[in-house]
Amino acid sequence: AQRLTADVINFSAEASSFRKGETLKDTALNLQALNADIIILRHGAAGAPHFLSRVLNASVVNAGDGAHEHPTQALLDVYTIREKKGELKGLNVTIMGDILYSRVARSNIWALTKLGAMVTLCGPRTLVPEVFEEMGCRVTHSIDEAIEGADIINLLRIQHERQRRIMFPSIGEYAALFGLNKSRFKQIKPDALIMHPGPINRGVEIDSDLADSDRSVILQQVTNGIAVRMAVMSLALGSHARSGGEPG
Repeated sequence: AQRLTADVINFSAEASSFRKGETLKDTALNLQALNADIIILRHGAAGAPHFLSRVLNASVVNAGDGAHEHPTQALLDVYTIREKKGELKGLNVTIMGDILYSRVARSNIWALTKLGAMVTLCGPRTLVPEVFEEMGCRVTHSIDEAIEGADIINLLRIQHERQRRIMFPSIGEYAALFGLNKSRFKQIKPDALIMHPGPINRGVEIDSDLADSDRSVILQQVTNGIAVRMAVMSLALGSHARSGGEPG
């Protein structure tokens, strides 16, 4: 936002009236009273950004709502793939890890399938239920099957903070069965790329050397995220100006 010469009001629920019982709506209305043109919201409750977009005049950008969606992460991931591969249609994209509790996975699935990519999901049965096939994906619980023929391998961390029960025996067992290590790396296509939305748990979902290898575009994702999110804010502010600041 500052790169777009915007004035920024930083807001944390931990240091606000939110902890004293103030509702999300009232908190946002107070921000709007400060003449905020755009609100970038990360919230633990699914649907919170959509709710605010219906009651506020300001534009609202979803920066992640619970385990529901993370649209801007999906946009920067798609941009990075297109930058490196040129075309998404027909690409085989494998997403591995904690799919059940990942907002990144859901947004990526919607974006990738919409643009013609073939998406495979892989992880333990407890974290990759077959219901995800209804989103147009292929589901497998074999990492060897998942990485075979993959053009992109997008690795996700375990979302411990959202899990309410034990989903697998141990981190060591998870890494052994579903981690991308040097042995498995030898099986993937020579031009396959490795992605990760971060933060990385080195030695769990990915071997540390592979995360730093020339096949990894993880840091490129970070760089591209700046431009993509600037574009989102610019478009949102333009839409807000054209609508005259009306809710919607």
